[in-house]
Amino acid sequence: MVHSADEFGFATRAIHAGQDADPASGSVIVPIHATSTYAQDGVGGLRAGYEYSRTGNPTRTALEECLASLEGGRYARAFASGMAATDAVLRALCRPGDHLVIPDDAYGGTFRLVDKVLTGWGIEYTPVRLSDVDGVRAAVRPNTRVIWCETPTNPLLGIADVAALADLSRDTGTTLVVDNTFASPYLQAPLALGADVVVHSTTKYLGGHSDVVGGAVVTSDEELAQQVAFLQNSAGAVPGPFDAWLTLRGLKTLAVRMERHSDNAERIAETLSRHPAVRRVYYPGLPGHPGHEVAAKQMRRFGGMVSISLAGGEEAALRLCGRTRLFTLAESLGGVESLIEHPGRMTHASTAGSLLAVPADLVRLSVGIEDPDDLVADLLGALDG
Repeated sequence: MVHSADEFGFATRAIHAGQDADPASGSVIVPIHATSTYAQDGVGGLRAGYEYSRTGNPTRTALEECLASLEGGRYARAFASGMAATDAVLRALCRPGDHLVIPDDAYGGTFRLVDKVLTGWGIEYTPVRLSDVDGVRAAVRPNTRVIWCETPTNPLLGIADVAALADLSRDTGTTLVVDNTFASPYLQAPLALGADVVVHSTTKYLGGHSDVVGGAVVTSDEELAQQVAFLQNSAGAVPGPFDAWLTLRGLKTLAVRMERHSDNAERIAETLSRHPAVRRVYYPGLPGHPGHEVAAKQMRRFGGMVSISLAGGEEAALRLCGRTRLFTLAESLGGVESLIEHPGRMTHASTAGSLLAVPADLVRLSVGIEDPDDLVADLLGALDG
């Protein structure tokens, strides 16, 4: 079975890790084990280690083994959504009275979980610009348990130096968790940079086709992995076998898709940076981006997400969202099709009125893998409309 990153490259592991031919039938593709329970050979006599599909399912196991390999971790656990994965990690690591450091432009769903749910459980948090390592250090308290990192951030594409935060985390006795959803394991390897835990919304680039919702936690810390596995089983927010199978299918083409996403996003970012209706382009691949050098150091490419601020303010942003033909107005990201959205009124509406509120003139683009000429023409036509 393919596992080691030392022996095989990323694209090979994406296709083969955890995915040997089925021993019963010879099926090259991992079967969808659509079962809730498993026959036992006598009480406690488990034939392949499975007893009930909330606890474990062979299709889900294949996905978890592949995810661990791609992230360079020893253990992976799949969840029913990215938020379920986020919740499991924070509940495994934190207790009432503990404190978190989070990005000052965190994903709206993460902020909502921390601000509206965990604070009711006695958890405190401080939003910080994670690119400012000294600022992060100043925010760490004696009761800080977790530094929660997104890089690139959602939706302002901020870049954090994972290796520098990992050093800080070790110095302060905290746990560094990196949400690697925007980059994917193809573009960035947080565990290799010193992070303790990686979290994904597998709904996005890993699934890659906007047809499945899921999440994942990856770590090499055995004790933490056991805690996450306990919560996975106890709380039960697990993906069904078909969801696991769809995500596993998406992983097979992750490498080639991320190259095309990056190609298209780089071209769009460069084009929009010259357009008079665009006040600012947020894309780490642009040399003028404040995190460009760090991103170039820790990422293979710069990814498929681009955000822009419109010179005409919120009205212009809303107008652009309603004028595109190929960029579909929809939440989510990371699929093969291009999407456009207004974060302030859509994905990040939960941050309104808080320190994490996003600019009203901001538009977020999830750049797909369509013909780049068509995508550029679509955006320019909508801007010039």
